[in-house]
Amino acid sequence: MIAEAGVSGWRDGMRIVMIAPPWYDVPPHGYGGIESMMAELVAGLSRRGHDVTLIGAGRAGTSARFLPTYVPAPSARIGESMPEVLHAALAHDIVSGLDADIVHDHSLAGPLTAASRSVPTLVTCHGEVDGELGEYYRVLYDTVSMVGISEAQRRIAPDLNWAGVVYNAVETDSFPFREDKEDWVLWLGRFNEDKGAHLAIDAARAAGRRILLAGKLTEQMEHDYFEEHVRPRLGPDAEYVGEADASRKRELLSAARCLVFPITWEEPFGMVMIEAMACGTPVVALNRGAVPEVVVDGVTGFVRSHVDELPEAVEAAGTLDPHACRSHVRSRFDAEVMTEEYEKIYRRVINGLADPTEGSMSLALPAN
Repeated sequence: MIAEAGVSGWRDGMRIVMIAPPWYDVPPHGYGGIESMMAELVAGLSRRGHDVTLIGAGRAGTSARFLPTYVPAPSARIGESMPEVLHAALAHDIVSGLDADIVHDHSLAGPLTAASRSVPTLVTCHGEVDGELGEYYRVLYDTVSMVGISEAQRRIAPDLNWAGVVYNAVETDSFPFREDKEDWVLWLGRFNEDKGAHLAIDAARAAGRRILLAGKLTEQMEHDYFEEHVRPRLGPDAEYVGEADASRKRELLSAARCLVFPITWEEPFGMVMIEAMACGTPVVALNRGAVPEVVVDGVTGFVRSHVDELPEAVEAAGTLDPHACRSHVRSRFDAEVMTEEYEKIYRRVINGLADPTEGSMSLALPAN
């Protein structure tokens, strides 16, 4: 039995096995929102005295014991099924030799092995929960407990076996705060049509602002989208600067007048939004997915319903207070906040307790 120790969390040393997806190092050197979030969670849990074992691919840069399945990580094969399946099988074999109180799985195929173990498995859903993925999680149902990364995500499939909602987070102080912004705007992400890089260019151009684009461009579908929709729009006022590593990302995010986030799908979170705000940089976004849970409209950015409203918002972003942006992240999306929330959920799952917010949809909604 795990005992409570103090008001700030459960600090008596749970044995936690954390399973990462197989595609990138933890933390990643470039693109990799899941891996970035996991690195912060592992560090936070370790600081709180928990025994954390990380199973992943490549090389880890965390304080936890690291047991790899692939070295190096098969990043170039992302999208193929075999690395995911083999990673799940190898991770299952590793877990079977460990003493654990809970397994926290962030991979896609890994939860298939949960039914064969005696300790509970918690799954954080980092992507879609509708369509085939929703059916997949329904089939798993009581073999796993699930954590959503936003209320918007959980509302899409309220019948899944939710244990709670925990927002992704960053170590706020690892992002440089800059009050004096430059006159250009930024788009940063993966070159997928749903991420709206072409819409960001159009909005910046309509506002008379130069835009820099930095993002992942490795998979064939990303190249296809880039060539059809992004490259024809590039010019003196719209420049692609490549995929930004952790250092370059921070430079760009801290200097930009605003981050433009014109997603066209129900994205369940969006790490880049909190990374921007941690740097004091407001976010101009379309009202889809978790955006209204993350951005406080008129305070830390602007949330708009239509693409044609973005240019005015891009221009108005310069009137917002950078300190309010950073304060918002520190209070709601800091790694310590996320770690404490996961500690509570681990405790409930280990003891077979229900999610106290089930049906209320009241957890962690932003205050305006």
